[in-house]
Amino acid sequence: MAYVAIADRDHHLHDPETFITKYIWSQDHKVIAIQYGVIAIGVGLVALALSLLMRLQIGFPGVFSFITPYNYYQFVTTHGMIMVIYLLTALFLGGFGNYLIPLMCGARDMVFPYMNMLSFWVYLLSVIVLIASFFVPGGATGAGWTLYPPQSILEGTPGSEWGILLMLVSLAIFIVAFTMGGLNYVTTVLQARCRGMTLMRMPLSVWGIFVATILGLLAFPALFVGAIMMSLDRVVGTSFFMPALLSLGETTDTTGGSPMLFQHLFWFFGHPEVYIVALPAFGIVSDLLSTHARKNIFGYRMMVWAIVAIGALSFVVWAHHMYVSGMNPYFGFFFATTTLIIAIPTAIKVYNWVLTLWRGDIHFTLPMLWATGFIFTFIHGGLTGLFLGNVTVDLPLSDTYFVVGHFHMVMGVSPVMVLFGAIYHWFPKITGRMANDTLGKIHFWMTFLGTYAIYLPMHYLGILGMPRRYYDYGQIDFIPESALTVNQGITIAAIIVATAQLIFIVNVAFSLWKGKRAKGNPWRATTLEWQTPDTPPKHGNWGPKLPEVHRWAYDYSVPGDDEDYIPQNHPIKPGEESLRVEGVSRK
Repeated sequence: MAYVAIADRDHHLHDPETFITKYIWSQDHKVIAIQYGVIAIGVGLVALALSLLMRLQIGFPGVFSFITPYNYYQFVTTHGMIMVIYLLTALFLGGFGNYLIPLMCGARDMVFPYMNMLSFWVYLLSVIVLIASFFVPGGATGAGWTLYPPQSILEGTPGSEWGILLMLVSLAIFIVAFTMGGLNYVTTVLQARCRGMTLMRMPLSVWGIFVATILGLLAFPALFVGAIMMSLDRVVGTSFFMPALLSLGETTDTTGGSPMLFQHLFWFFGHPEVYIVALPAFGIVSDLLSTHARKNIFGYRMMVWAIVAIGALSFVVWAHHMYVSGMNPYFGFFFATTTLIIAIPTAIKVYNWVLTLWRGDIHFTLPMLWATGFIFTFIHGGLTGLFLGNVTVDLPLSDTYFVVGHFHMVMGVSPVMVLFGAIYHWFPKITGRMANDTLGKIHFWMTFLGTYAIYLPMHYLGILGMPRRYYDYGQIDFIPESALTVNQGITIAAIIVATAQLIFIVNVAFSLWKGKRAKGNPWRATTLEWQTPDTPPKHGNWGPKLPEVHRWAYDYSVPGDDEDYIPQNHPIKPGEESLRVEGVSRK
């Protein structure tokens, strides 16, 4: 599909007339993206503070008396859920998805701007409900971020009354918000691209967000159904997940439920969720590497199909999170095999990123630092995933700090590296000002080195057999005293990394106020968002006429051209040779 008529239709933009309609009840995708970003980063800072409280207890047990076993598990649960759902998913899709899709596709806005506005406010409601769980009787749930029943709703678990219900309601509300936004993203990509923007001319950022959104629309219903069923188990007394059991010495009224059913529902959502976060990161980092290495992305079509293949395979690997549940060995073999297979398209992407850098004119700008940092952290996190994908290795490591180190490197640190790179990359377009380079580099090095100081030692602790999710380890024979010293070092490193994020906040605030004025295209990039007539783009993005695309998104350092980049909307000159159009040399 090279072009669809909806892109050029007489589009009513709902031009804002007051402060409220421009900045609060806004239907402009760019304002909505910033709203998503501000709330996601804000709630992410809450999760960061919770992680510091957890680390203080683990590194210095018994020193901080206000951290009780009860609220320690509340911190563990809320930290994990915020980071995975309310920060990473919301910021990649609600933030960058909203901002980039219309601009990169040459559209004036999302296809359904009113529904787009509603999606943000429903997301904000989900965050409010989640945070409110700390202030209800019993406090937030302490069931662990996976919320496994029956423990999560049994008396004795922190937040087993109001806390778990608010968590489940918040997740259901979030899924409603995601569905409204996701339908917008998919429809806009398929129906509102400008003239000449074929699917194989779309930047990889759009491809990553597009496929991740489809994954979410297919996977989130499993979590939605699980949340409703568990709420009914808790409130009405049904037994979807609750078997007959003894609780505090008394027989419960439940019978016939299957806790394993919830695990399957959760992980059927949970593993695609890894790629709902990872695929936008893959696409964005591809664009950052190409732009700041002044070189076309290596193997564009291969990268596109790798994104699609990863998305498809992500639905047949979920039970590798459940090896310890006692599954049939044949199922274990199947899920171990599919886990190794999904590593193939992922490895292809890593090779292509490295080959994109090979002999490139690399500029170590702030975005480039974060993009190259991502390659390191993702490779290291991914390699440890190969260990855990093997049944016989996973069984002894499953409930140890090895899993914590792996999961945070591949699902926490790596996407966050891309997020910061993306923020610094598009900051000039969003604000019209450049971020402070010195503060940005301090932020990068403290974060990059600090995260290695946190998570690499955790793999060592896991091999020692140190279990995760313990409030206090006391005297355990197989854990040497050196493990406490390692945990103290990890805690100090975590404090340093948390401090670095305050530097980021200061940098954003300072640059908004005193930052150097940015040109329309300071990175000399080829994609459409940098070709808008105004910086920051005005409502409607393009003025009276939409752009027309003539080439793919990666014409950097084209032989024989005067500039080292050719924007997508520049026409092909008569007799132009060796011009890469849609990833294929054109003679």
